[in-house]
Amino acid sequence: MPELTHIALRVADIARTAEFYREWCGMNIVHDRGEGANRVVWLAEPGKEETFVFVLMLSLYSQTQRPTLAHFGFAVESRDAVDDYARRGADAGILAFGVHDFPQPVGYFCGVHDPDGNVIEFSFGQPLKV
Repeated sequence: MPELTHIALRVADIARTAEFYREWCGMNIVHDRGEGANRVVWLAEPGKEETFVFVLMLSLYSQTQRPTLAHFGFAVESRDAVDDYARRGADAGILAFGVHDFPQPVGYFCGVHDPDGNVIEFSFGQPLKV
C-alpha cells in the first residue's frame, strides 16, 4: 500500500516560504541543497522528519488562480488556538477565510495564505478517523 511521504510545492521565494511554515506551522528545515533555481528545501514537523515533509522548489512562473477548497490542513490544540491564527492572519493581511464552526468531522477552523497563495487551514475538532 502506498504511503504519503511528502508534498512538493513550487514557490516564488524559498526562504520566505520556509520562514512562513516555520513561524505559522512550527515546521523546521530538515534538508537544504542546491543554489538559486536548483535549491530544494524540505520542511517537517518536529519528530516527523522521517515520515512526512513539505518539499519547496523554486517556481519560475506565477500562480494566479486556485480552487477555493484546496488547502493544507493543520490540527491545533484548541478553539482558542484557531481564533489566535485567525487574528494573526488578519493582522498580517493574509487571512484567507475567518473562523467557521461546523459539525464533525469538519470542526472549527480558519485559513491563511502562505507567501505563494496556498491556503493553510488551522482546525480543531477535525479528526482524521471518523
